[in-house]
Amino acid sequence: MLIRAALLAVWLLHFLPLAVLAPLGRALGLLLYIAAGERRKVVLTNLKLCFPDQTDSERGRLARGHFQALGRSLVEHGLLWWSTKARLQGLVRIEGLEHWQSVAGRPVIWLAPHFVGLDMGGTRIITEWRGVSVYSHQKDPVFDRVLLHGRTRFVAPELYSRQAGIRPVVRAMRKGLPFYYLPDMDLGDRDSIFVPFFGVSAATITGLSRIAQLAGAVVVPAVTRQLPGGAGYLLRFYPAWPDFPGASVEQDTRRMNAFIEERVREMPEQYYWVHKRFKTRPPGEPSVYGDQ
Repeated sequence: MLIRAALLAVWLLHFLPLAVLAPLGRALGLLLYIAAGERRKVVLTNLKLCFPDQTDSERGRLARGHFQALGRSLVEHGLLWWSTKARLQGLVRIEGLEHWQSVAGRPVIWLAPHFVGLDMGGTRIITEWRGVSVYSHQKDPVFDRVLLHGRTRFVAPELYSRQAGIRPVVRAMRKGLPFYYLPDMDLGDRDSIFVPFFGVSAATITGLSRIAQLAGAVVVPAVTRQLPGGAGYLLRFYPAWPDFPGASVEQDTRRMNAFIEERVREMPEQYYWVHKRFKTRPPGEPSVYGDQ
């Protein structure tokens, strides 16, 4: 019932202009910062690991800014699920489209790190272009239907469950569908190696390198920034990576993390710090979150 009540609230809010939604979302984020003690601890732990030179006060301000950006993205999800195509296209501005178009004749991986604007960028893309992505079914059937509807209501992408493996994705890429790929979360030991992320060993999946090799694909990063106030979002395509895959999977995976670090430093409050990015530890190392 709680999920369905939240969906109803988000549906009602999507009728409001963004200039009103944005401060409402930031206010929600501050309430979450106060109420969600466990996630606040995760955020502060991540920030302490990644920004050890900052003071506790500086990290506290950054954590509050993150919850505000996160709260705003949650409130604005109603726009993704129910607003018109014209409104969405006006909401998310695109830069660097030429970087993708210059390699569009090849299989392409859109590298989309976990910033709070991630879903905005992905939905903006499917208002015009088909792609392929991976989908995780939700436990609540109503929420699952809402998510699936939001991701397929314009130019329907090809969606595959994580359990299907990577081969259907590679086949879709070879047919000309770019792969919107989100490989920067801790998914455990499987298919992961430990490479630095802000100088901390982080279990990082090697899929970007392996899929690029399998599909003969080029990597074009696609990063979405949440803009201040009612200004909406900016989806930026970056130049295709030369010499990728490189000499080793380890080198490629470190290159991905280094690129994400650069983007995080540009908008540190917008990275998905509520995720336990360092949950999986190298053998013999204790949990950094105090939950193991």
